[in-house]
Amino acid sequence: MRDTADPALIAYLQAENSYADSWFAPHADTIETIFEEIRSRVQETDVSVPVAHGGWWYVTRTVEGLSYPIHSRGGTADTAADHVVLDENLEAETHEYFDLGAFDVSHDHALLAWSCDVDGNEHYTLRIRDLRRGEDLDDELTDTAHAGVAWSRDGSHLFYVTADEQERPYRVWRHRIGTAQADDVVVYQDLDERFYVGVTTTRSDRWIVLGSGSKTSSEMWVLPTDTPLAEPRCVRPRRPDIEYSVDDWGDTLVQLTNEGAVDFRVLTAPHGARWADDASWTELVPHVPGRRVIGVDPFATHLVVHEWADAQPRLRILFRDGRERIVDLGPEPHDVDLSANPEWTSTAIRFGTQSLTTPPTIYDEDVESGERTLRRRVPTPNVELADYRSTRVWVDSTDGARVPLDLVHHVATPLDGTAPATLYAYGSYEASMPPWFSVARLSLLDRGHVWALAHPRGGGELGRQWYLDGKLLAKQHTFDDMIACAEHLVGGLVDPNRLAIRGGSAGGLLVGACMTQRPELFAAVVAEVPFVDVVSTMSDTTLPLTITEWDEWGDPRAEPFASAMLAYSPYDNTTAREYPALYATAGLNDPRVSVHEPAKWVARLREVGTGGAPIVLRTEMGAGHGGPSGRYEMWRDEARTLAFILATV
Repeated sequence: MRDTADPALIAYLQAENSYADSWFAPHADTIETIFEEIRSRVQETDVSVPVAHGGWWYVTRTVEGLSYPIHSRGGTADTAADHVVLDENLEAETHEYFDLGAFDVSHDHALLAWSCDVDGNEHYTLRIRDLRRGEDLDDELTDTAHAGVAWSRDGSHLFYVTADEQERPYRVWRHRIGTAQADDVVVYQDLDERFYVGVTTTRSDRWIVLGSGSKTSSEMWVLPTDTPLAEPRCVRPRRPDIEYSVDDWGDTLVQLTNEGAVDFRVLTAPHGARWADDASWTELVPHVPGRRVIGVDPFATHLVVHEWADAQPRLRILFRDGRERIVDLGPEPHDVDLSANPEWTSTAIRFGTQSLTTPPTIYDEDVESGERTLRRRVPTPNVELADYRSTRVWVDSTDGARVPLDLVHHVATPLDGTAPATLYAYGSYEASMPPWFSVARLSLLDRGHVWALAHPRGGGELGRQWYLDGKLLAKQHTFDDMIACAEHLVGGLVDPNRLAIRGGSAGGLLVGACMTQRPELFAAVVAEVPFVDVVSTMSDTTLPLTITEWDEWGDPRAEPFASAMLAYSPYDNTTAREYPALYATAGLNDPRVSVHEPAKWVARLREVGTGGAPIVLRTEMGAGHGGPSGRYEMWRDEARTLAFILATV
C-alpha cells in the first residue's frame, strides 16, 4: 500500500471508493440538500476589503459559478477590481486539483511571484508574472516548496525553497530574474533532518530572513534586501531547546524567544550590535507563565503582540514609549488575528475576528485612540445569526486538569440530554484551535445538533506547558481530555447514544485513539486523513517527514517510546470488539499522512470488528492532505461528511 503507483493499490482504492459511493447513494438527497443549504448561505459573487500597498489597492473576489478566487488591483479603492493580477480559475481549468502557494509582489509592484500545486503532493511550480503586461516571464522554477519566497529590493532576484527526498524544506536558492533555474545559487541549506527551512521578508521590507527550525530549536539568518548577493548573517546560533524568530523594528531587531521563558518573551537589539552576544539584547515584553506569546508584528510606531491568555487569542499593542493597549473583543470565545497590514508606516491596524456565532469580520482600529471601524462582515444570506448560542465550559480530565470546551447550538435546541452532538478537536503540535464560524455547520445546528470544540492538551491554548503535557510520553493526556469532554457532554447535555467525534490528520489520530479506547462512548467517528499507524510510520525513516516528527511523538525504535506509542496507536489497538460507525478519508498524493494508513486501518477494522456499523473509506485520487480543491467541491465534500453524521447518529 505504500507504493501509490502500484496498479493493485489503485484498483483497491477505487473499489473502496465504489463501496463508499454505494453506501452514500441512499443519502444522495440529503447530500444535495445540505450542499444547496451551504451554497445558499454564501454570497457567491463577493469581494474583499481593498488593501492599500505601494500606491496600489489590492482585492480578492469570487464570482458565482467559479471555484477559485480572482486577484486584482487598481489605482484607488473603488477601482481595485479593475486589473486582474491572477485568475486562479484560468490557471486551474485544465487540472483536477489546484492550490495556490506563493503570491508575493515585488517591492516596486512590477512583478508577481506565484506558485501552484496541481496534484496535491505539495510540489509547487513557481512563476514570475510581469504585472505591467499581464504575462508570465520565461522563468519557471519547478519542484519548489511552499515555504515562502522573498524579493530583493530592486526586483532582480527572488529567493525560494526546495525540499529534500523526505519532503523536508531544506535549501534556499537565489534566482536571478531572466535566467535558467539551473543557474540558481544555493544561499543556505540545513542538512539536519530535524529542521525545516523557510524564507520571508521583514515587515519593514529591509531584511530577508532565512529561518530553520525543528520542533524544539531554531536558527535565523538575515541579509539586506538591497544587497541580495551578500552573505547571510546568523542572528543567534542554534542551541538545544531554544526557539526564536526575528523581525525588524526600524533601527532594532525584535526577537521572540523561549530562552528563560517557557511561554516566550520579546527582546530587542540594535542593528549594529553583536546579536550572538546575550548582553546585546534588552527585554521588551517579559515572560508571564500561562500567557503564550506566539508572534510579534512591528510597525514604524508600535508593535502588535499576538498571544493566548486563558485559552483565548488576543492582540496587544505596544508603543515605543512603553504604553500598551489590548484590543478588546469581549468575553465570548473567539478568534482574532491581524488581517492584511502591508504598510509599515500605518497608524491603524486591520484585524479579523470571528466566533462560533459571528462570521469573519474585518475592522480597522486606530492604534492611539482605539477608534474602531467595521470594514466588512462576511455576508451570510438566509441566516439569522441571532438563532445560535455559544458558551464555554471547563471540564475536569482524569488527572484534574481543566479542559476548555466550547459549545454552539440553535436557540431552540435544549441542552437537556436529548440532542445529538458532534465533538471536534485536534490536540497536537501546540496548534491552538480558536472557535471559527462555519455556514456548513449550520446544517447540523438547524437539525437540532450540538457542536462542540474541545481544547485538549497537546494544543497550545493554555500555554506551552499545555502542549508539553500532551506530547511524547504524555500523549495519552490528549486522549484522556477528549474522552473527558465526551463524558461531560453525554453526562446530561446531549444524548449519550448519539455522539459523533471528528478530527483530521493528528486530529484523526485523536479520534482513532478515542474510538479504540472507548468505542462504546461514540455512535460515529469521522477521521479525515488520519495518522493511525503510528508505530510503523514513526519507525520507518524512508517515509517522508518521519525523522522530523520524532520530537513530537518520539522514536518507537527504542524504549520508552516504543511501549508508549504502541499503547495508543489506533491500528495496533484495533481488536475484536464492536466499534462505532466510521467515515475515513485519504488522499492518494498526500505527503503528510500516506494513503496506506487509513486504508490498512479500515481493512483491519473490517477484519476484526464484531459490530455491524458502517465502515466507509473514501480516497481523493487526484489530491493530497487537504482534500479536494475548489469551493464547490469542498462544499460537496463537507455535505457528504455531514450526511454521514446525520445518518449514523
